[in-house]
Amino acid sequence: MASFTLQGIPVSRGIAIGRAHVLHPAALDVEHFLVAQEQVEAEVLRLQEAIAQVNRDLQTLWSELPQDAPTELGAFIDVHALILADPMISEAPLDIIRTRHYNAEWALATQVEELSAQFDEIEDEYLRERKADIQQVAERILKVLTGTVHQVVRSEGIDERTANMIVVARDISPADMMQLRDDAFTGFVTDEGGQNSHTAIVSRSLGIPAVVGMGNASHLIAQDDWLIIDSDAGVVIVAPDNAVLEQYRDKQAKLARQKKKLARLRKTPAVTQDGVEITLLANIELPEDAAHALDAGASGVGLFRSEFLFMERSGQEHRLPTEEEQFEAYRQAVQGMKGRPVTIRTLDVGADKPLDSSDHNILNPAMGLRAIRYCLSEPQLFMTQLRAILRASAFGKVKILIPMLAHYHEIEQTLAMLEQAKAELTAEGMKFDPQVPVGAMIEVPAAALSLPMFVRKLDFLSVGTNDLIQYTLAIDRADHEVAHLYDDLHPAIIQLMHSIISTAVKADIPVSICGGMAGDIRLTRLLIAMGFRELSMPAALIPEIKQTVLNTQLDLLQPHLKKILRCYDPQSIRETLTAMEQAGVVMH
Repeated sequence: MASFTLQGIPVSRGIAIGRAHVLHPAALDVEHFLVAQEQVEAEVLRLQEAIAQVNRDLQTLWSELPQDAPTELGAFIDVHALILADPMISEAPLDIIRTRHYNAEWALATQVEELSAQFDEIEDEYLRERKADIQQVAERILKVLTGTVHQVVRSEGIDERTANMIVVARDISPADMMQLRDDAFTGFVTDEGGQNSHTAIVSRSLGIPAVVGMGNASHLIAQDDWLIIDSDAGVVIVAPDNAVLEQYRDKQAKLARQKKKLARLRKTPAVTQDGVEITLLANIELPEDAAHALDAGASGVGLFRSEFLFMERSGQEHRLPTEEEQFEAYRQAVQGMKGRPVTIRTLDVGADKPLDSSDHNILNPAMGLRAIRYCLSEPQLFMTQLRAILRASAFGKVKILIPMLAHYHEIEQTLAMLEQAKAELTAEGMKFDPQVPVGAMIEVPAAALSLPMFVRKLDFLSVGTNDLIQYTLAIDRADHEVAHLYDDLHPAIIQLMHSIISTAVKADIPVSICGGMAGDIRLTRLLIAMGFRELSMPAALIPEIKQTVLNTQLDLLQPHLKKILRCYDPQSIRETLTAMEQAGVVMH
């Protein structure tokens, strides 16, 4: 067949070469029919038994996890087990069968469609992509109901070069990844997903090349097609000729040698050639991620998203995590970092993703009751979280990060509630760090433009570049029609970033970056030339960023930085950035 190329979203780095293994999951487009009244309870029982079987399968997967498996896999299996036990999946479809007389498959699909529609309205990209978890759990139930449980097909008589398998699917669940762990799979290609999908997260943690969001790759690629994944470029080459294959095998071998060298830098401090130390931190989603962060050589956790504790609890106010549940999760992460600092971000949800049963209708969720606005409107929920974080601070270095601050009164109210939490814990004889640092996420242009208000009241700043870019450019990153306009090198973004670090340096207040720009190796020298000294990123990216820092001489970058700051032509900025990259390189 003729060779062709597909373009998608790169979510990890590297090159994979192998044969396509196309997975065809049980689709949510199922048989639709009504069952007679006398058959309703039998249909209910059929669905209950399928749910119980999936639960047993997940428990088996958990028990068979190898000791060296990435912590993300076990955590995602836990999340799927929680979804399976949630009444929205375990009970609501049963009610649909009883009230509407739908067959089991139809009832489950109906409920999942309703839940998926709710997730589509979520503004936060990370949480929005958790819709895939619900769909993956539903597909596992449907596989049991329809008798189409996935079996890995193995080719006979293959040689070493054809043994590598690239999984191609509409989407891939963590549980499916576990079932494939004994196979020689070297890459993932999915129709769906984005930077924060499970395929993206797990592929980064495993260091496996992956390209997601490819639209209809699973229909265009045939079983056993030769594939090349260039996950740096977000490209999948289908049926490459021998010359292209050999070219990419050479690149792959070179990358493998580089990766071995990078592993030796784990304990090496990230210091530039002219003696400037750069602190490299990890972004984590789960307490178990702390171990992986240490493995990658992180100096601490720059962003611990607390939302995972509140996931899959919509409409179940009584099931919000208790103070004890939150405390245990935070304590586990803090102790896991073995004395290194852990920055815990308070709950970043809002009216577009309510935690109670209220019905919020917001025309523009990004501008609505979210993050700190939501927390201040729900003081009991916020107080519970503040108490739990403070208690965890007794077990290591903890910093509290407040998202989406924009107003002076929000700062005042937050600090007042924190003092109230401290007073309560003191009265109860609970241990905590009374001097726990409190910082603001700078992700709203209003905050970036009024930093003096922040530096007088807070201990540190952390720039959330993803939202800062989105709000500054008025671009919804999830909207494919305008996503191409999302540009971290837009002159307005560069000017804002430079203004933030200049103000922070003058005020002698620490400032880090915890957004996507921190993990983009193209921007490392630009950011440290500006003056940023703390970068927080997915743990797997730390070794390569560290190598860039080690091979950089800052004084050589300054002329190029000045030129970039004077420039408002995007193309000239990119050309100067390339020159800066070349000028700053000093090889050992």
